Amino acid sequence: MNTSNILLIADDSVLAEQIYVDLFKAGYQIATAIDLAQGREYLANSLPQALVIDGFAASTTHNLTAHKLSLKENGEPTSNAALNFVRELRDRGQTLPIILLLDGDHLLDRLSCLESGADDYLAKPYQTSELLKLLGFYLQAMPASHQKLVFADLMLDLDTRQAVRGQRSIELTAKEFELLRYLMEHPAEILTREQILENVWGYESGGESNVIEVYVRYLRIKLQESGEKRLIQTVRGLGYVLREN
Repeated sequence: MNTSNILLIADDSVLAEQIYVDLFKAGYQIATAIDLAQGREYLANSLPQALVIDGFAASTTHNLTAHKLSLKENGEPTSNAALNFVRELRDRGQTLPIILLLDGDHLLDRLSCLESGADDYLAKPYQTSELLKLLGFYLQAMPASHQKLVFADLMLDLDTRQAVRGQRSIELTAKEFELLRYLMEHPAEILTREQILENVWGYESGGESNVIEVYVRYLRIKLQESGEKRLIQTVRGLGYVLREN
């Protein structure tokens, strides 16, 4: 039975109860918070293995309009409290998997979630099977391997889930780790977007290439933070490859 500890943050009591029941039946241990402030308090004292947030449970004001992702006149998404909360966790070095539940399934919504540092998302009304599939994917047991992947001056420790470039340690989120691991397991091999989606995200969808681009950008920023040369190369029209030039 799965006994992973999940923190659920949702200010919609009906939704929270539905998710709680679904996860409990699947064998998970669940802690709940009714707003982001309570979620912060819980995280200050405990470290769950994954976090599920009603993505636009924006604040303690419970203003329904604040729960939606509003758009600027130029079409760019504005931030809200839930997305800022995820950014805050990432800035503090939290690498636990974070899944957001969205009110809609629009491209800007999804990209905003990923830009905030969330690992994945589901549109509401969510499908129980899809939520359990995502949690299972992110919480799958990783056997002690004592294995390290090495490419050029980059090393990825599969046990600690940390990357080291030269003498510099790099903290990775769950999804960044999975993407870098997949690239490093196939050095110098051109990996199509379809292959990456299937092997890193666990599903097939030709319309999700923007998701990959977001995470490749994340990884490049972290891997080249000290001016190191680019290792993740874009192959126009095909995908990505890990190589030195």
